[in-house]
Amino acid sequence: MTPARYYVRALAAPLAVFLVAALVLAITDIDITVAREMFFDSSQQAWRGADSWIANDMLHTGGRWLIRGIIAMSLLIGLGTFAGMAPHWRRAAGFFALSAVLTVGITGWLKAVTNVDCPWDLTLFGGQYPYVPLFGDRPDDLRYGRCFPAAHASSGYVLLALYFAIRERSSRLARAGLALGIIMGLVFGVAQQSRGAHFLSHDLWSAMIAWIVALTVYAWVFRARLWIPLWPQPELRRHNMGSTLDPDPSECAAVHGTKLAMPSPVAPAFVRRRH
Repeated sequence: MTPARYYVRALAAPLAVFLVAALVLAITDIDITVAREMFFDSSQQAWRGADSWIANDMLHTGGRWLIRGIIAMSLLIGLGTFAGMAPHWRRAAGFFALSAVLTVGITGWLKAVTNVDCPWDLTLFGGQYPYVPLFGDRPDDLRYGRCFPAAHASSGYVLLALYFAIRERSSRLARAGLALGIIMGLVFGVAQQSRGAHFLSHDLWSAMIAWIVALTVYAWVFRARLWIPLWPQPELRRHNMGSTLDPDPSECAAVHGTKLAMPSPVAPAFVRRRH
């Protein structure tokens, strides 16, 4: 299967689900309803996870360092392969590190330019600013918002890349990696929603960004074999960009003590005569 066909096939179903869910969240008040009913205590006018050690310290601060550690470990594994340690994991480690860094970087950049408020900043939840729908016309006099998409949830969803990193070696482990990425992203996302940092839609967009980045890097860089090692592999040293070199008979004699029998030349097809 070509990279293009694989890309379309792996993107179609998740993209269809995302577009429907994103549209529903954009034209309804589900974001506000979920936040108010599940994560905001109206009687106390406070977010339920605002003072939670689990949400703040374990899942937010600790989770951030956990993902950073996993990315750093993948980089170390990739570098270690060049020293002869588990060279068969070079592609997987390199893919995961690149995909994770791109996912976090793209999400962080979008968060800085989309101009969307966090729930805890809104008057609906005791803040100072009016609620503006995700694709609504935001008044120019409002200060710049930096809360969409969800960066912390995206750091959990980077583990979706484990599916592509492992699938060429074990489909069962790949599915386990996919499940881990979904669970980690959901847990990080719920923790942030409980603190008032994000709406449900923010997490949905982060999940889709993580999937698109991982799929794009895998299909167009690694599956297409654009990943070039830093030095030629032993079996490729006599090949250059797909062209083969005929072995030198003298080298064969020196190594094996025998002469190589060279095949007799064959006339090109266009000069052969049909009888």
